[in-house]
Amino acid sequence: MGTNDTSLLAPLALHPQAFIDADAHVHGDCVVKSGAHICRGVTIEAGCQIGANVVFVEAEGHEPLGTTVRRQAWIGANSTIYGGLTIAAKAVVRPGSVVTRSVPPGAIVEGNPAAIVGYVDTDKGPASALHVPSAANSFKIETTPVHGVTVHHFPVIHDLRGDLTVGEFDRHVPFKPLRYFMVFGVPSREIRGEHAHHRCHQFLICLRGSCAVVADDGKRRVEVVLDSPQRGLYLPPMTWGIQYKYSPDAMLMVFASDYYDAADYIRDYGVFTELVAQA
Repeated sequence: MGTNDTSLLAPLALHPQAFIDADAHVHGDCVVKSGAHICRGVTIEAGCQIGANVVFVEAEGHEPLGTTVRRQAWIGANSTIYGGLTIAAKAVVRPGSVVTRSVPPGAIVEGNPAAIVGYVDTDKGPASALHVPSAANSFKIETTPVHGVTVHHFPVIHDLRGDLTVGEFDRHVPFKPLRYFMVFGVPSREIRGEHAHHRCHQFLICLRGSCAVVADDGKRRVEVVLDSPQRGLYLPPMTWGIQYKYSPDAMLMVFASDYYDAADYIRDYGVFTELVAQA
């Protein structure tokens, strides 16, 4: 059995009939339960739990594929992890899942093939538009537990010719946009976003169908369902945003305060949390 730190205070909890290849690296305070098989080339960082009968798929060639399980991840019993992937920090793989793609930080996955079904430590946002009274002829803003992130309910004007909803920039939307983009045709298991901005403000409206947005300020997370054109979500700068659970007909409109600038993006969650801690 290999390890990546021989000076650890907490011993590795290795249950009977678990196998760890000599060329695998397992941090000393992990738990590896009965029947788990950790093949060569796998690295498991601090605080992880590997459930009973979890199998890491062996490399088919001569060189290991370099699978990594980041700190405090949890992999449920009877799961299969394909080679060459990263299970990111605090991710959860539910029992019996078959993981064929890397799992982002804090994501909860399940199924075969595994898909993201939620995120750990995430507060539930205001009720979806389908479960609250219509904001007819009125405008309302709801706060969320995440710093600066707000849900906006726009007025609705009903008419025999059709309904109309309206919003004004710098009034209902807290900035004047310089750019917009639309996201549509997203397969239901795909994830969009997964980044933050240094300076850019964003405002999201799902014009058709529905999707869920996870907003994260580095300290708290909230999930908000966008399922009506009368409902919008404001994401200020330095907010990590994720969009997922797209319905087949979903069409997401995003207004941005700035022109596209690749340097404004923060695409690594670890870098994002470091910047938040330094602020």
